[in-house]
Amino acid sequence: MSRSIRILIGALIVVAIIAGGVYLYATRPLEEASEDIQENTERLDNTADASDSSAVYRISQDESQVEFNIDEVLARRDNTVVGTTNQVAGDIRLDTENPAESEIGQLRINARTFQTDSSRRDGAIGRFILQSETDQFEFIEFVPTSVDGLPESISFGEPVELSVTGDLTIKGTTREVTFNGQATLESEDRLVGSFQTMVLYPDFALSIPSVPSVSDVADEVTLKIDLVALRVDDAVGEAAAETASS
Repeated sequence: MSRSIRILIGALIVVAIIAGGVYLYATRPLEEASEDIQENTERLDNTADASDSSAVYRISQDESQVEFNIDEVLARRDNTVVGTTNQVAGDIRLDTENPAESEIGQLRINARTFQTDSSRRDGAIGRFILQSETDQFEFIEFVPTSVDGLPESISFGEPVELSVTGDLTIKGTTREVTFNGQATLESEDRLVGSFQTMVLYPDFALSIPSVPSVSDVADEVTLKIDLVALRVDDAVGEAAAETASS
């Protein structure tokens, strides 16, 4: 066997090893969430007494969901990628008699836990797009700065159309966005809401790797949150606050 052939074979073996390593890295399961989403999320103070018209409601993971949608052309067919997770946390203080005094606290989403219809796509999102597999970018955060549309008073069962503006941070980049939707106080203990917004992923310094089967990906991403928040009593609120500060 000539020297040039041996060199060629050696080069092919090295390429095969590297390609195999890249494939295994790209397709292995993502790292699990590094912490419970309820930990290290800023909590609203819950000091209202029983006669007060305000109360704190805490997002329930079991009944809430965050979703993103982005359009692409996959294998020459239009396709919408949908990613979902229930790993979301946050508090809402609602004052039924003085709604202007209501407050929405920090919302946190574990981006590492988004799931689509493809585990391979999940891996690409977690490793290369959101880079949520790294602890630095594991969480998406939304910090509300204003709420528009609050009525003079709030009654059980009456939907309220709202616009919530705040600072959205994805992979270390922060932009102001506005979520539009509605919220309903279903009962004294249960608050539900559904909101969405549209962002451009390049605005958050995100890039999508080129894939042969995908010929086009839209810049627009729709973000949605369907939430159920349950009233927090004083004891639970104080315990959560102590846990978050420890």
